[in-house]
Amino acid sequence: MFENLTDKLGGVFGKLGRRGTLTEKDLDEALREVRLALLEADVNYKVARDFIKAVKARGLSNEVVRAINPTQKIINIINEELIDLLGGEAPRIQRASQPPTIIMLVGLQGSGKTTTAAKIAVHMRHGGDRPLLVAADVYRPAAIEQLKQLGSQLDIAVYEEGQSKPRDIVKHGLEEAKRIGAAVVIVDTAGRLHVDDVMMDELRDLKKRFKPHEILLVADSMSGQDAVSAAEAFHDAVDITGVVLTKIDGDARGGAALSIRAVTGAPIKFLGTGERADALEVFHPDRLASRILGQGDIETLAERAKAEFGEDDAKTLQKRMQDGSFGLDDFLEQYKRVQNMGSISQLISMLPGVGNIKQQLDVDELDDSFFSKVEAIISSMTPEERKHPEIIKSSRKRRIAGGSGTKPQDVNQLLNQFKEAKKIMKAVSSGKIGGLMAGARR
Repeated sequence: MFENLTDKLGGVFGKLGRRGTLTEKDLDEALREVRLALLEADVNYKVARDFIKAVKARGLSNEVVRAINPTQKIINIINEELIDLLGGEAPRIQRASQPPTIIMLVGLQGSGKTTTAAKIAVHMRHGGDRPLLVAADVYRPAAIEQLKQLGSQLDIAVYEEGQSKPRDIVKHGLEEAKRIGAAVVIVDTAGRLHVDDVMMDELRDLKKRFKPHEILLVADSMSGQDAVSAAEAFHDAVDITGVVLTKIDGDARGGAALSIRAVTGAPIKFLGTGERADALEVFHPDRLASRILGQGDIETLAERAKAEFGEDDAKTLQKRMQDGSFGLDDFLEQYKRVQNMGSISQLISMLPGVGNIKQQLDVDELDDSFFSKVEAIISSMTPEERKHPEIIKSSRKRRIAGGSGTKPQDVNQLLNQFKEAKKIMKAVSSGKIGGLMAGARR
């Protein structure tokens, strides 16, 4: 998400950076391009207009005009305004003074609501709470069965009673929560293909009867401004307290993320980053703003790596990086573990200077199909070749290519990419990523 916007903003900043001073005309031209980039990313036009207006008002100050590096000042202003647009600080889940905390999920059919209910339950359990899922979507029979299957797979309690009235299901679900000592109740309500009065009346009734502490709209980020329109409708009906944006690992332009908070006033609380049960991120406005501006998101990347690799494994990997014993077997093993952290393009976007990294690795698209080819090539090597890839010369490359169904050029490209990836990974492991990126930009 946001790759096109990030690239376009990078181009705008590059043009500004080549100017020694910054005039009002220069700023107007740059902000016109920024506005077009935002609109192409499917940002609501009023949101884009107000954003540009705020940046320009601050950009014309004497502090910026007289700065030694006015372009960096403008970038800083845009970063601050993006953070403000996205909600400022990371919002927290509102808690009940006396358990259980009730979280009611609402949204259109197909937005990923049932899956998100299970993901939030996993997230709450990681925080030390015992969750209970309540299947109150009685209009889509598959939803009840889906929630039961997810609960069974994840070892999370699910309350359901088939085709009863939703208000009765929730009432009995809360009684079950008290019986089993569940601290959080997550209610999966019915979705529709479109907003309708019957749906909203039902949600209003549930809100009035049970006073949920959170009413979270689950919205598909791939649907762009349709997601924003849905958010407006749900907010008008039941005053949603937050938003969960799903499918942000897909081919989304990002407009929904930049528009929903400004249009509804409801903060984004979670991002759905994949299909796995733990593929849910707490939303941090400052981190997303950093990604949009091409400055990466090392904090989120580090959190995912720590969760996947563990401290002991991370230290072992760091040692192998630093003593030069990191080989192609290690490369392949680490990639397989990295796959558990999210899509490759998503992870790469969290590194500062993403464009430079892709250029260094000589790869246009870092995706799973690319690494399938990598795995085939490495698997066709001998143990000695995987440990000491420098011994692989022309005849070995031809043999490896034949065994993996690829071309010698592919083998050669992999070896070059491995060298560059090894440099990057070594820099990350030693905390020198900033210096590496600075060198790549020169």
